[in-house]
Amino acid sequence: MSDILKTERLTKTYGKCIAVNQVSVTVRRGDIYGLIGKNGAGKTTFMRMVLGLASPDSGQMELFGKTDLEQQRAYIGSLIEEPGGYPGISAKDNLEIIRRNLGIADKAVADRMLELVGLESAGKKKVKNFSMGMRQRLGLAIALIRRPNFLILDEPINGLDPSGIREIRDLLLKLNREEHVTVLISSHILGELSKIATRYGILRDGVLIEEIGADQLDVTCRRYLKLTVDDAQRAAAVLTEKLGVSSTVADAHTICVFEKLDTTEEINYAVAANGIALKESRFAGEDLESYFMERMGERPLPGGGFNA
Repeated sequence: MSDILKTERLTKTYGKCIAVNQVSVTVRRGDIYGLIGKNGAGKTTFMRMVLGLASPDSGQMELFGKTDLEQQRAYIGSLIEEPGGYPGISAKDNLEIIRRNLGIADKAVADRMLELVGLESAGKKKVKNFSMGMRQRLGLAIALIRRPNFLILDEPINGLDPSGIREIRDLLLKLNREEHVTVLISSHILGELSKIATRYGILRDGVLIEEIGADQLDVTCRRYLKLTVDDAQRAAAVLTEKLGVSSTVADAHTICVFEKLDTTEEINYAVAANGIALKESRFAGEDLESYFMERMGERPLPGGGFNA
């Protein structure tokens, strides 16, 4: 799988502040790469450098495997910070101006883009009267107008209601799967990002803390029921015999259950009812939000569970 974006020790400073500190990122073809970090972590600055809107102080970058960056940026669509557009004219007229400036011959492209992002009924409405969510949609339409191979989106679902978030999510999945568009996206809504991202990069104070694939993250954050008992082997046998539940014996007094976690009460009862002393039953394993929050420098919420 070839790389769409590769940076090596990319660095940007503003005065004495190091906004991006020697960041080496790889976005592969076909990725939906989620860039995660608190406000001020360097996400937007990093994206601006990729797009040529800010110049790095040091480091190297390749786009589509090449170093002629300006030429390769013609294949990128983007939505960074505030959505663009002229407020005194309609959404369709905004797109028509973009079409002409880019030299796109297809005169129907504006209508198609408005329909694609769910603004077909607002095409004649002036942008100054748009809600924040509608502005985000217009910004996305502008980013898509030249059918880019690589889409860079900074908080694209900001200001959208749940229905709008779902529509944008479905659109990005469709673009990725059917049009083979690679996506670099930042979002503070981790639950939504986890529904589409294939890989993640975690930024903290301008430093890339970790790159991790979604599959690896699912294993790392796998939730399970941890039982502390007086006889782990016997407890495991009881769960298999009585409930058909498989478990892993961690040590002489601990078993871990990874399946049928919605039957916790039945699991606890089966163990206790068969003469096994149940000392503790609690959920363990890091949930996705806690995993990211800890690496971004925030304290995760304590896990659930109860003492028997």
